Amino acid sequence: MTASVTFSVALANELATAHLMADLALLIGPGDVVTLSGDLGAGKTAAARAMIRYLAEDDALEVPSPTFTLAQVYDLPPFPLIHADLYRISDASELEEIGLSPLPDLTVVLIEWPERAAGALPPDRIDIAISHRPALGSTARAAEITGCGKAASQVTRLQALREFLSEAGYDEAERRRMPGDASIRSYARLIRDGSSAILMNSPKRPASPAIYQGKSYSAAVHLAEDVRPFVAIAGGLRERGFSAPVIQHADLSTGFLITEDFGNVGVTEGDPPAPIPERYEAATDLLATLHRLSLPEVLPLAPQVTYTIPTFDTEAMLVEVGLMLEWYMPDRGVEPSTRLRAEFVLMWRTLLRKPAAAARTWTLRDFHSPNLIWLAERKGIKRLGIIDFQDAMLGPAAYDLVSLLQDARIDVPEMLELTLFSRYIRARRGADESFDPADFAALYAIMSAQRNTRLLGTFARLNRRDGKPQYLRHQPRIWTYLNRSFAHPALASVRDWYAANVPPPVA
Repeated sequence: MTASVTFSVALANELATAHLMADLALLIGPGDVVTLSGDLGAGKTAAARAMIRYLAEDDALEVPSPTFTLAQVYDLPPFPLIHADLYRISDASELEEIGLSPLPDLTVVLIEWPERAAGALPPDRIDIAISHRPALGSTARAAEITGCGKAASQVTRLQALREFLSEAGYDEAERRRMPGDASIRSYARLIRDGSSAILMNSPKRPASPAIYQGKSYSAAVHLAEDVRPFVAIAGGLRERGFSAPVIQHADLSTGFLITEDFGNVGVTEGDPPAPIPERYEAATDLLATLHRLSLPEVLPLAPQVTYTIPTFDTEAMLVEVGLMLEWYMPDRGVEPSTRLRAEFVLMWRTLLRKPAAAARTWTLRDFHSPNLIWLAERKGIKRLGIIDFQDAMLGPAAYDLVSLLQDARIDVPEMLELTLFSRYIRARRGADESFDPADFAALYAIMSAQRNTRLLGTFARLNRRDGKPQYLRHQPRIWTYLNRSFAHPALASVRDWYAANVPPPVA
């Protein structure tokens, strides 16, 4: 059994308690259990309220004590949360009546008065014991935080985060939750002295099964294993005149960064969101500028430390499209036979010869609307702030243009896609007369088919494996993009195979 880990925090007032709970909220996820113990009036409900309001992104949210209701359910943006108070139960058997035995899946549970059901608590949990410290003032408290079982690593990380924020001078900064993504990273906005910065929590990627020729999925497709690629790529982009966040404070060993805050003005507008053409034009011009540069494969990271950008090779591309067979088709009720699997791999291996032989540039990988911030006060290519590029590779230039013009999360009208595609071609031809538009169009179609095939599988996996059904709503859009790419003659055989074997998503 994993040994428990404990550390203590002095809390001068309720605001300090709120900061502690916000920091903890950055590190927990569905399935985690947090207990709050202490005498009457110690501040257990205040601590729970602070965490719930932080996760809800609503400082005015009503969070009553659940003393009489026993349990209150909150459907919060990152995950559901149950706030329970066990003061009035007399036996652990009553937990079943309030929905806590067994504990619900994919839910965070906050429990006050956990000692009332001590024998029924899960071994993996975070215990917070709050006590008065009258000698330090009427509002002063102390919190003893213990990570039990598997939660010990979370408490160790919480202590490291608190030390990082203190050393950076942000220990008393206001914390504001920021939406995350499908990764293990999480973010908060830190507000101090009227200015803001971004806190990134980027833990080392956990080990996963080595099922792809002895590699995990992340290793096979070259996903960033820690925060180092982000720091290196950010520096490389800024050095070449692009707007990537300045790294203000970094702890490369733990994966904590404090970076420049670009704000939240995006490149879309409306509900449902739609592209703002002027901003998409700027993003297209940015890619054309990036792709005509001679870019290095190795970047400086720290004194006498470098980072080598991985290559988006054929094997990585095959593993990605393989998610179609592993997740998407079974999700649609089709179990691919051995023959179908062999046909699929041979078809894609043949198709990918062209991108494998193409010139390579920095492929930022997720160059699309959620990761582009509009910086109106800047000029030229600097008007686009770029974030979330830690998975960058050396690959075909067409890949990032596909990411932008076939955005998985918003509808990009086909006419706008064609207009911007032509704009990119003109910019590349203007800088290099040897640039071949027809060859690039074929690469664009192939990388569109590759990326959108991968996304159909990825979103099915997020639904079936990770309990995130919200991503399924994007599949019909991705299917539309896939059909656009199938119009290119280079994909005629792939189009026919998909038509015969791959069911479309549920609309």
